[in-house]
Amino acid sequence: MLIYDLTKEEIITFLKDNGYKKYRAEQLWHWLYIQKIQNFNEINNMPKEIIELVSKTYTLSALELVLKHESQDGTLKCLYSLHDGHLIESVLMRQHYGNSICVTTQVGCNIGCSFCASGQLKKKRDLTAGEIIAQVIQTELLLKERINYIVVMGIGEPFDNYDNLLKFFKTINDPKGLSIGARHITVSTSGIVDKIKEFAHFDMQVNLAISLHAPNNEIRTKLMKINQAFPIEDVIEAIKYYLKQTNRRVTIEYIMIDGLNDTPKVALELVQRLRGLNVYVNLIPYNEVLEAPYKRSEREAQLRFYDILKQHNIQVTLRKEQGHDINAACGQLRSQHL
Repeated sequence: MLIYDLTKEEIITFLKDNGYKKYRAEQLWHWLYIQKIQNFNEINNMPKEIIELVSKTYTLSALELVLKHESQDGTLKCLYSLHDGHLIESVLMRQHYGNSICVTTQVGCNIGCSFCASGQLKKKRDLTAGEIIAQVIQTELLLKERINYIVVMGIGEPFDNYDNLLKFFKTINDPKGLSIGARHITVSTSGIVDKIKEFAHFDMQVNLAISLHAPNNEIRTKLMKINQAFPIEDVIEAIKYYLKQTNRRVTIEYIMIDGLNDTPKVALELVQRLRGLNVYVNLIPYNEVLEAPYKRSEREAQLRFYDILKQHNIQVTLRKEQGHDINAACGQLRSQHL
């Protein structure tokens, strides 16, 4: 079993059950998340018998780097192999405000969005909390730099791996560990309505983003087959519920695809759909993938769409493009490698 799968409380219980005091668990936690050891024998302030006990019971080996691609803008894309040979991706984005990593939560994805490389390869299994944590730690070690922000937008639907997701959040948020603040963490969902409502009662102020990508069911179903199970009206209702419970703004993600969802008519429809909600829209230039027939919106169309939303008092940003030259869209590196 991977030791990163244990919460601090579970490490305390494990050592206590074997006759050791709580402070030994605190020491071990420090070595795991501050020192980021890659071998238990690196520990130099704990009794040898504890180190032997831990090393016989748990493993530190979670990921093996298979490939890495670095963009001209500093974006780093890593293809990792898991213990069972499955492949996952993590993407590191360098910003003026710090380093941000996009992590994967599943091997493959069953959501099957027609614009996304991840959905071309069906879900094989969920990642454990420890395997998600290991992406952060391994990428920090690779960079020799601290990661400041987490976005859970890699391969898979995070809310389809809900329990491991929440466990991941609590571990990386620990102030004596990786100490990544809740407001520096964002999770994106394709719109699993019941989980959005459940997440409204989670006791951490993690940011929520909804992949909407269209203002109506006709376009959204073409892009996202999940819309057949959770139509846009239900997703908007869930957003309203989340806003009422948390009073925290929601991000609306909107990938801009040429001629499909980027016209002035569609922009005005999106205005009507979002009017009065405490949301902001993140317009994302489409990262084209070989597996999909879509093209990126022309820059002129992006700016026109942005202006229409702005003119109607919808808070909106147009995301700076990153990693396009290394196929940084979710799942591309894994799909091409396979």
